[in-house]
Order: sequence, then structure tokens, then C-alpha cells
Amino acid sequence: MAVSDGGGAGPGLPDNRPIIEVENLTVTFGAIRAVRGVSFTVRSGECVAIVGESGSGKSVTARTLFGLPGSGATVDATTLRINGRDALTLREKQWRAVRARLGYVLQDALVSLDPLRRVGAEIAEPLRLHGVLARDRVPARVIELLRAVGVPEPQARAAQFPHELSGGLRQRALIASAIACDPDLLVADEPTTALDVSVQAQILRLLAERRREGTALLLISHDLAVVATLADRVLVMKDGVFVEDGPVAQVLEAPSHPYTRALLAAIPGAQSKGKWLSLPTGSAQADPVPAPSTPGPGEVVIEARGLVKRYGTRIAVNDVSFQLRAGQTLGLVGESGSGKTTIGRLVLGLLTPDHGEALVDGVAWSRMSGRRRREVRRHIQVVHQDPLSSFDPRFDVRQILDEALLVGGVPRAQRRARAVELLEQVGLDETMLHRRPARLSGGQRQRLAIARALAPGPRVLVCDEPVSSLDVSVQAQVLDLLVRLQRETGLAYLFISHHLGVIYHMSDEVVVLNDGRVVESGEVGQVFTAPRAEYTRELLAAIPTIRVPAGAGIGGSHAEFPQEATS
Repeated sequence: MAVSDGGGAGPGLPDNRPIIEVENLTVTFGAIRAVRGVSFTVRSGECVAIVGESGSGKSVTARTLFGLPGSGATVDATTLRINGRDALTLREKQWRAVRARLGYVLQDALVSLDPLRRVGAEIAEPLRLHGVLARDRVPARVIELLRAVGVPEPQARAAQFPHELSGGLRQRALIASAIACDPDLLVADEPTTALDVSVQAQILRLLAERRREGTALLLISHDLAVVATLADRVLVMKDGVFVEDGPVAQVLEAPSHPYTRALLAAIPGAQSKGKWLSLPTGSAQADPVPAPSTPGPGEVVIEARGLVKRYGTRIAVNDVSFQLRAGQTLGLVGESGSGKTTIGRLVLGLLTPDHGEALVDGVAWSRMSGRRRREVRRHIQVVHQDPLSSFDPRFDVRQILDEALLVGGVPRAQRRARAVELLEQVGLDETMLHRRPARLSGGQRQRLAIARALAPGPRVLVCDEPVSSLDVSVQAQVLDLLVRLQRETGLAYLFISHHLGVIYHMSDEVVVLNDGRVVESGEVGQVFTAPRAEYTRELLAAIPTIRVPAGAGIGGSHAEFPQEATS
């Protein structure tokens, strides 16, 4: 998709009234100034995007528009008007009437929706709370809203609980709840993160339709391609201030600020293949960075032969075969429900196939003794999408690594020193040893997850959506880390992702899955540039795209990997 030209209902139309007017907004938490004097306006039918890394102040700014900046926050502004009302003078009862004209779509619909309440009741709540409809008309309006956001079988879905819906359906239900009262402003805070490319495209179409109908849209995102698809104007936020703002084409195609250029340079895809995404620590420019070379593809370490896995009458994996060689990355890509994660579990020996075999070093899991299985598991480890949920919350970093080193057979007396080596290998240091995972940032937690996976001395890492919830800069750092580790150690990666740009950047070969079947496989450049299967072409067509300008990055274009290190 091209960068938005601001078409549809937008600036210049008769109903071009300001919905949000902010001048010199500051939000502080004690001594911390999370937002520092920002100013912007959002008009009816206009989409304004705020982009930046985690912690830049994006979400605090959005929550403040709802009178919900957070516990202990102090809000100050020269102007803060919502639909013409002075928000600085509103009391809590008055905020209720204001919020009736606002909608909020959060990133994680499973967390945002009440797990103990049926979807229909969740969508009905704002209608009943704000009294916009007679009580007897609410059920019909709920079905109408679900149908409007593209939910199939809306009557049946309304009776289900959130955990019974796919990620895409949950996100649509959250949008239905947000638009129930026909708001003048819709705030979408990372609404497509962790969604597969097809579902993301559906959500973007829904948001674009609301904008065309005259709703003001404030999009909070770190995904610049999504911003390019939807926004009229872009505000680039760093450390609580806007470092750049302007029309979307101007900011994303000809960025003036080094931070904006660095964000653009960190986007993985065809243009970044064989290049570093992030700058080395302490570097002021994107010069080529030496990296140890590795031999070409080695022996086959993982093989899938005709894997089949059923859950009741549903076939989750249907006759899947592939090989993964030492020092290589094999990408598994497909929509949610395509069988990617199930294949990963079969490869790890955590599931038993109904037919076919998963082999490690030529031996099927089914033919290994219990003792042999335990020994093999040391050599094939996993990095999860959400590391926090995979850590014992009672353990600090040292205990997490100590447990993994015990599995690897490292003597107790050597474990602390080895834990420090692992932390340094992933860009952390020994000051982290006594922290608990909850006190680490998202990027630090993912680095810790990689360190834990490395502790037993594996030959293979199964990376299951390892960067899908990270912002673009941290994602770039983690991907570069994985590349460096592979080149230093010869690790093989089975890389599972719905993000086609990440797969293109990381993989040597790719397997495209649909409904549990392999629809296409081969060298990643060949598959992505000349796909044979219609399904692959549809996936590629659904990707929001952005033209990374020449000179993106603080010191120029991407720093290329050393030629001798490129397989």
C-alpha cells in the first residue's frame, strides 16, 4: 500500500471541526515528566498518528484525553479541549458524559475484554452505561455492531466468551465496543500488534471506514507501515516530546530528524536483507560492523516428514515436511491457525504426531528412550513470544539462568560466572542478576529469554513469534542479536512469525502454511519476489508497505553485514 494521501473525509470538509485541541500538555509522575509540553489537534474525519518507542509517552498522552493519565499523575496544559469542553475543569461525573463521545481500542483484546463476561454483554455495557438506547433495543444493536465490524455469525459470537474467539475476532469485538456509542473520536492504541497480516488488513479497513464516516482517529503505533496506510499526519514522539510532525508523506518519505530516520531504518524486510537493523552500542554512524563468518549450511539437524496432527475432527497440521540445517534459518509463516505453533511443538517433542515423524539429528522423537529425550532436549531450545509468562515470577534473573544451567550440566560453582557470560552475550550485564523479570523492559526480558535458551548449549532454537510484541527499535536489536549469535555459534533457527518482513529479513528458506498445509516453500527471496501460490500472493499483497528513504538511519543507509559472513 502506498503512503496515505489523506483522502476521504478529512481536512477541508465542512464538518472539519476540532475534536481534540491540545496545547503545551505536560504529564508528570513525581519527578518523572512522561509528557513534556506537546501540542496537537485532531479534527473530524482526520487520522493523526503518534509514533515512537515504548516509554516515549504515546499511551500516557492518549489516556490523558480520557481523564485517565494514571495513578499519581499531575496534568498541566495551556489548552486541553475535547469536543469544545475544557477537560482541565471537568469533574468525574462530567467526564462520564465526555467519555460517551470517545472510543478506545487497546492492543491486547484478550486482556482488555472481561474473561468472565460474554462478548455480547461486553459490547452492551457502554450502551447501557451511557443510556444511549432503550434497554430493549440493546441486544439488536449489539448484533448490528458485530456485523458492522465484520464478525461472522454475530448471534453465535455474542454468546461466546473472549477466549473462544481468535485474536482477530477479539480485536473486532473490542472495536465494536469502542464504536457502540458512535464516538466522535476513536483512539486506537497499537490495535494491530501481534495480529497476522490478513487480520491486520481487516482491522485497518475497519478503522479507515470509521474515518471516512467522519470519526476523528488518533492512532498510537510503533509500526510505521501501518501509519503510512492510515494516517493523514504523523507526530514522532521521543522522551515525551514531538521531535517531528507533518503530513504522512513528508515525514515518512523525507524525514528530517535523525530519530525518525533511525525508526525507518529499523524496519525489517527486503530492503534490510543482509544488513544490520540497529546501530552498535556507542556507535554514532551506521558503518559496516565486522561479524564472525560462519560456514555455509551444515548437516540436517531437524527434519519433519509428513507431519499430521489432529485435534478432534480438526486437522491442525496436514502432511508437513521440511529440513533445517545447522547455521541456517527456516521461516514458518502463515495466518493465525495455520499450524505454525503446533509444528514448533511437534519439532520440540512436546506433541506426538498422529502420522509422520519429527527427527532430531536423524532420530525420531518417537524412537528415543526417556533418557535420550532428556539429553536431546538440551540441544533444542525455545524462545517464546511473551517471555514474562514463561518465567517463574518468584525467580530473579540469576535463579532463572541457574535453573537452565543445571539442565545443561554446568557445576554449581561455575554457574554464576557462566550466567554473567550469558548476560554479556545477549547485551546485558551482571547488574541484572538480582532483578525479577517484572522489573525488566520488554527488550531486556526477551534478551533474558534468549540467554536462558542458550544456557544448556543448544544447536537449535525454535523462535515462536519472538519479536511480535516489541517496538521497532527493540525488535531491531533482538533480530541483530539473533543474527550475531548464529554467525558466532552456528545455531540453526526455526523462526515462526506472522510478520513477513521479519521472515524475509531473517530467513534463508521459508515454508508458507495455510490451514495446516504447506502451500509453498523454497529460498526466501524467490518465494517472496516470485510466489507461485495464490495464497502467498494474497499474503504479500496484504502487507502494509512503506518506502524506506535513501539515507534512513542515523549515519546513512543500513549497515551491511560483512560479505564473507553472508550465507
